[in-house]
Amino acid sequence: MQEEMLNIKNIDDLILIQQYLTFQMNGTSYGLEIINIKEIIKFRDLTEVPTTPDFILGVINLRGRVVPVIDLGLHFVGKPVIPTKRTSIIIYEIKVSDCDLEIGITVDIVNEVIDINTNDIEPSPFFGNKINTKFISGMAKVAGIFLILLNIENVFSADEMSIVGSIEN
Repeated sequence: MQEEMLNIKNIDDLILIQQYLTFQMNGTSYGLEIINIKEIIKFRDLTEVPTTPDFILGVINLRGRVVPVIDLGLHFVGKPVIPTKRTSIIIYEIKVSDCDLEIGITVDIVNEVIDINTNDIEPSPFFGNKINTKFISGMAKVAGIFLILLNIENVFSADEMSIVGSIEN
């Protein structure tokens, strides 16, 4: 009955659109589903935390909350994000065990929020068993450019997330 009200003849005709924030890091274009993005702020001075892994740049005070800031470029490919006037921090909420954790992710340039048809998202590529691609939720071609869609929850190991989580608390 609801299908008739929507004038849908075949449920396969229903097109699903997801919104992604697009950004650049080390010359590569990425996308994050906006559902877990809390805000985007201008890069600012950080307070370094001793004895943390290199990819944890430090923490910021965000309206009274301590938020760890991660250099995703350093963690991915060993090349840090070099701060410029266009560098931003994406505040992202991630689930760790049974609690929500806010982290900041440094990126070179935030581009825009775009709609991507789920039919246009290809699965993560397979490069063999020695290369980990579980942090890639898919690939999409947008305006002639390949966009790597990230699954932040799978970027860090359990040990790394416990370190990040202990910084926030």
